Amino acid sequence: MKKTIKHILVIRFRRVGDSVLATSLCSSLKKSFPEAQVDFVLNDNIISLYDNHPDIDRIISFNNEENHSIRKYLLRVRQVMRETDYDVIIDMRSTIKTLWFSLFSLHTPYRIGTKKRYNFLIHNHRIDNHKDNSLDMVQHNLALLKPLEKESKIVYDPAFRLYVSKDEKSRFRSYMEQQGIDFSKPVILASVVTRVADKMWSLSLMKEVLFRIIDKYEPQIIFNYTGTKEEELAKRLFREMECDSHLFVNIQADALSDLRAMIANCDFFFGNEGGPRHIVQALDIPSYAIYSPGISKSVWLPEDGDKFQGIEAGDNKNPEEVRATADGHTAVSVDEVWSGVSPMLDKYLKK
Repeated sequence: MKKTIKHILVIRFRRVGDSVLATSLCSSLKKSFPEAQVDFVLNDNIISLYDNHPDIDRIISFNNEENHSIRKYLLRVRQVMRETDYDVIIDMRSTIKTLWFSLFSLHTPYRIGTKKRYNFLIHNHRIDNHKDNSLDMVQHNLALLKPLEKESKIVYDPAFRLYVSKDEKSRFRSYMEQQGIDFSKPVILASVVTRVADKMWSLSLMKEVLFRIIDKYEPQIIFNYTGTKEEELAKRLFREMECDSHLFVNIQADALSDLRAMIANCDFFFGNEGGPRHIVQALDIPSYAIYSPGISKSVWLPEDGDKFQGIEAGDNKNPEEVRATADGHTAVSVDEVWSGVSPMLDKYLKK
């Protein structure tokens, strides 16, 4: 006998990129069970990204104090599970810590998680959703919906989306204009630095590509960064490029909602792969990303095609062109990156 699905809990936590990609799962659930309430568990420092999302009914956030105190964490989890009688729990992380959501709700008919050796007594549906390395992360996520095919025809929607209101976009556009952006000219968001040093392409190589972009297209390039260390590196690159008038290091996106609005006002994204690039794709902005060694493009670049492209070490056909430098990974060369990004800029920088 089929059960009416009324309440669904999706447990994600983690960082920006993971949570953005998880919105495709929320959208698929909403399309499959349009009358159900979909709740999304996240860290509270990223929840502003999901304002106005039509497929997420409620954000359940955990702050740093709750995440770092096991007592406070367990009290919060128990409170969440007592407040709502869930029909479905989808534990996207399936860690020892996230298992407590299901432990506090063992009566939930569908307790779904990634197959791990330690969760066989807690999740009654364990999915080996990472066994096929040819699938991207969105497809890995959507595989968790398979058990729900017993209840309804499941709409597997791979699109992951974020939403910006017109007022929010307009307000940030005005701020960008005050900081010197001229919207009659192309605007590129450049992720020249990364939070994790090993994921950052060499600044000296990045500089060469940026100068080529400036010479050919004369765009306005906004350096995106967060945190003191990233800011120092971004401003160092700015100085090394002689504070070129095409470059902007003065446009601050202090909150993720501001970053979302800034991206919505840009024409293109170029730079290191990471959370900001996922936001870019979720807002349907064309992008070209550089993937560091160990980060698989086939996994982390869903919908790889005309509008969203990138390069990884395995794409480099001329390894002898890669020059060793001391300031970052050099898995791909300037010419390799340029041969990929320039055709996209030809197409998408129409101003």
